[in-house]
Amino acid sequence: MTYERFNADNAALLLIDHQVGTMSWVKSIPFEEVKRNALMLAQAARILKLPVVLTSSMEEHAQGPLLSELESILPAAFSARIKRVGIVNAMDDENFAAAVRATGRRKLIIAGVTNDVCTVYPALSLVRDGFEVQVVADAGGSPTMMGDDIALRRMERGGVTLTTTGQLIAELAGNWTTPEGGQLVQMVMSALQA
Repeated sequence: MTYERFNADNAALLLIDHQVGTMSWVKSIPFEEVKRNALMLAQAARILKLPVVLTSSMEEHAQGPLLSELESILPAAFSARIKRVGIVNAMDDENFAAAVRATGRRKLIIAGVTNDVCTVYPALSLVRDGFEVQVVADAGGSPTMMGDDIALRRMERGGVTLTTTGQLIAELAGNWTTPEGGQLVQMVMSALQA
């Protein structure tokens, strides 16, 4: 099987439940690292003009609102976010599933909080439905190290490609000397130095 890299013309980004309450439950990776990586993915999507689908679950409850920075980085995707009412597998929500299909992309980048609940099920469902899926493991996390490890192993066994924020952004860029590549490398450098 030949690998065709994910790029601005063939990929879409799905950010699942990067909510202030939900993110506070993550203990497998520092909060600030998850937040930084999720926001770098959002900025990369903006620079590359990738289709983006945002979703949240039960914003009025303990999960809380999506990160406010997502609204400033991706205002259109933020206002169009799919507000799920307790549906665990986002792909079981007909509005989210329709928004994913509406991107027209077969290569999907997923980051979610938490990996062991909110990321694992849609990732596996999408692979089953014939999509090529990369999960950005360090732009999400789980309440325990074991929970995170088991979820990542389960996804990988199910055909999901695991990646990291830096690895994915480099793949999307393909060449740092293009105008977009230059913006991406600048964004990565400033995020890592912050």
